[in-house]
This record gives sequence, structure tokens and C-alpha cells, in this order.
Amino acid sequence: MLIGYARVSTSDQSLDLQLDALNALGCERIFHDVASGGGSGRPGLEEALAYLRKGDTLVVWKLDRLGRSLRHLIQVVTQLHKEEKSFKSLQESLDTNTSNGRLIFHLFGALAEFERDIIRDRTNAGLAAARARGRHGGRPRVMDEQKIAMARALLADPKNTVADVCSTLGVSRATLYAYLKPRPGSDTTAN
Repeated sequence: MLIGYARVSTSDQSLDLQLDALNALGCERIFHDVASGGGSGRPGLEEALAYLRKGDTLVVWKLDRLGRSLRHLIQVVTQLHKEEKSFKSLQESLDTNTSNGRLIFHLFGALAEFERDIIRDRTNAGLAAARARGRHGGRPRVMDEQKIAMARALLADPKNTVADVCSTLGVSRATLYAYLKPRPGSDTTAN
């Protein structure tokens, strides 16, 4: 059974072109959404995926109507394949029922994985270059060892409240506690 899915990004756009193409192909049921591709809420797609049965084919007019990104598209089609369901895109002539369609889709997956690897490699190289220049990522420390020692000394005096110590040092209660908590491997019996 062919199950159609159509999507437009805004209510100003029309579903007519997609619906006509899906009906012409013979889709027995068509689900649709009016939602941005980047948004996560697409009840029509969720409904269509839940409606599909083993052996059914999900049909879209164009690939970008289904996936928010190449990665999302691959996830959806991979899940369909695991459930013994197929996918077909009319504009790209992609049909995972055929060996050519499966090959093309695997190529998409390999390209997406390659892209992720390149991004990860570039990020790691950039971080390594920054470290080599003495730069370290993350937020700068609010309390140095001197401030931590001062906080411990102030808190040792029962006259000082935690709020007073925080005010004196210019830090929040959460920050103070985060810096005063024992670190792994340190001697917790001190103080």
C-alpha cells in the first residue's frame, strides 16, 4: 500500500502540487503537515509513520518534505527499512524497493557520515591548535586558590553566614559550593 506524506512550511503555501502528485501515483492515504522543516513537531508525519504496516511504502513528493536534515532523513528511512517498509521520493526518482534506490540511499548515508567525520576532525584540529597556543576552552574560573582559601577561612568562623561569604567574594551560593566541594583524589579530612 502506498501512503503519502506532504508538508509545506507556512500556511501561505499550498499543498496542492504535492497532493496532486501523490494522488496521481495512487496513494491510498495521505498525511500532511503545515510546519517548518526545522521544527520538531510534525504530527502528520508521526501519524503516517504509525499508520504504515509491513510491506507499505511511504511516498513523498520531494526528499526535503520528509527530513529536517540529511541525518534525520536517513534515520527515518533506516527505521522504515528495519520495519520492512519502503520509501519513495517522486522528484528524485528514489525508491528503496529497488536495488538502485537502496544503493543511492546508502550513498547518502555514507556521505552524511563522511560529513560528520570531517566536522569532528576540523573541530578537534581547531581545539588542538588553540591548546598549543595556550588557550583552553570553557568558562574562566571565578574563584582562584586564594579566594577558595579565603572562603574556607570565612566559613570557619561561625559568625559568618554563607550569604555573607558569597556577598564578600562576589559569587553565588551555587558557585561557592561548587568550588568548596571535595575533588576526587583530594584529602577530605582537611579542615
